[in-house]
Amino acid sequence: MKLFLRLIGYVRPHWRRLTAALVCMAVFALLSGVSLGMILPFVNVLFEDEGLVSSGGTALVADAGADGTATTGAPEDRSDTVAGVKEDLREYLLSFFRSESPQRALVKICFALLIVFFVKSLFGYLQRFLMITVEQGVIRDLRDSLFSRLSELSLSYFHGRRTGQLISRITNDVTLVRGALVATFASLFRETLLTVIYIGVAFWISWRLTLITFVVLPPIVFMIVHIGQRLRKRSARIQQKMADVSSTLEETITGIRVVKAFGMEGYERERFFGHTLGYCRTYIRMESLGALAGPLTEYLGVIGVVFVLWYGGRQVLIAGVMSPDWFIIFLAAILSTMQPLRNLSKANNQLQVGLAAVQRIVDVLDAEPAVPVRPGAIEVSDFGTAIRYEDVRFSYDTGEEVLRGIDLEVRSGEVVAVVGPSGAGKSTLLDLLPRFYDPTGGRVTVDGIDIRDLDLGSLRGLLGIVTQETILFNDSVGRNIAYGRAGAGATEIEAAALAANAHGFVSAMPEGYDTMIGERGSMLSGGERQRLAIARAILKDPPILIFDEATSSLDTESERLVQEAIERLFRGRTVLIIAHRLSTVRNADRIVVLDGGVIRESGTHEELMELNGAYRRLYELQFRDGPADKGRER
Repeated sequence: MKLFLRLIGYVRPHWRRLTAALVCMAVFALLSGVSLGMILPFVNVLFEDEGLVSSGGTALVADAGADGTATTGAPEDRSDTVAGVKEDLREYLLSFFRSESPQRALVKICFALLIVFFVKSLFGYLQRFLMITVEQGVIRDLRDSLFSRLSELSLSYFHGRRTGQLISRITNDVTLVRGALVATFASLFRETLLTVIYIGVAFWISWRLTLITFVVLPPIVFMIVHIGQRLRKRSARIQQKMADVSSTLEETITGIRVVKAFGMEGYERERFFGHTLGYCRTYIRMESLGALAGPLTEYLGVIGVVFVLWYGGRQVLIAGVMSPDWFIIFLAAILSTMQPLRNLSKANNQLQVGLAAVQRIVDVLDAEPAVPVRPGAIEVSDFGTAIRYEDVRFSYDTGEEVLRGIDLEVRSGEVVAVVGPSGAGKSTLLDLLPRFYDPTGGRVTVDGIDIRDLDLGSLRGLLGIVTQETILFNDSVGRNIAYGRAGAGATEIEAAALAANAHGFVSAMPEGYDTMIGERGSMLSGGERQRLAIARAILKDPPILIFDEATSSLDTESERLVQEAIERLFRGRTVLIIAHRLSTVRNADRIVVLDGGVIRESGTHEELMELNGAYRRLYELQFRDGPADKGRER
């Protein structure tokens, strides 16, 4: 029920169109009941012509008693209100279609049928059109909410979660929610209303016969509920299987270069085939169970109808307590309930599958960022004096401390390089500044203010980040450079590209700054991607720069161009740089050596070399084969 109410909550913004759709469904259902009433004059014109043919201004009309008992011109017994209404309705219908000849009466009936079914079809179309707008509006809102929540969640949320599984939440799961919406409103409401109207008509004609039909309802309801519960469990499994398929597909396409380089195409095919086979088998099991619900429901209904035919036929043929025309209408009403009941069974299946998807969506929407924004957070627009790490400790979910008692001050305008072996905690140290994570102990301050007290958006507005893995988007060169600087003009973009040594190769492209660069900048070389990332940071013009240096994979010319761009980027900024190649940090104002989560040494290149400690060992290890060695320190 909680999941259902959560789903309804997303429908509320579209309540006007939903209400209009429900009204159209109600009219559609009522007209379906009216169409049953058209049987009465039609049967009379075929089998009791005198009832619809005027004769000297009077006509004999066959009436029915309280339980359909046939009478002919007998005085009406008004002691039974239902019987009186039935007689009035019957007389009204017959008098409305009464004419000089059966042929003319038949023509009037045919025209009436055309009008009734035209209006019914019109409202059927309107309710479907309105429901489509509601469904798609809810789907859009859900996808927008999911994307917004994913963009707000901290980096720690994405650890251990496969990209394909998260994509599946927004694509596959949200699509299944549409089925739940259709089931809830377009099916459950309409089909329930149709069932109520048809059963109401049948009950009005003969309550005894209608009560007999109720004998089959409990097993039908039990079957629908039982199958629905099993379907929800199987649906959760099938959605997980689809997430596995999506994840494997995304990983293979993203890493296709590695797959081909290691000749692992066959392995990836087998892995993918295994996931698709698992999905196929699970889907078949779920659909076979769902397919069973409809026939079972229908057959149980047929058992009831056959019994009604036998019992009702005896009432007409032997007991004579019901006129044939009323029995035909009653039979039509009971038979008409079969399709709505079958649709209700399908709708319940859809609803259960959709609610399983809602659970997976809610898991994402209810996830809280590990980096919360405090109420009344301070807006900051500039950086003044210093960044300080004060007794900072940090551990991931495993519990092992990555950083232990870090004390570090970075003064305004200073370039500080952080070096150390792989796993020393260099990236983690710098990730604390933009609050990708919060320290588990101690604090980080900017101008003396704990960054947890700062507005997160304004804090990150002070920072420019150039990552080791250059991230570009499948967009134009110009929009990639202007990413993070809304409203930047063409002149500013070009100036940033010039400063980053990127203008030359961009100008040589077919459409210049409007050239699309492919997913993750696949149409560019490594050096070109890095220069665009540097241009992006230059255009943002942040007072603080976090730079994860990665130039060792470049050729000499590209490295020279990138290094020139880096020097321009560093000018006039406070810079924290993760250095993988120690030759690039000789000119840093200070070098911090991080090892085992603690700061071992700090000083200039010359000072650290004289100490003959950890830095010197790293330096000599990296350059043991001479300065030309481009071995990369991790």
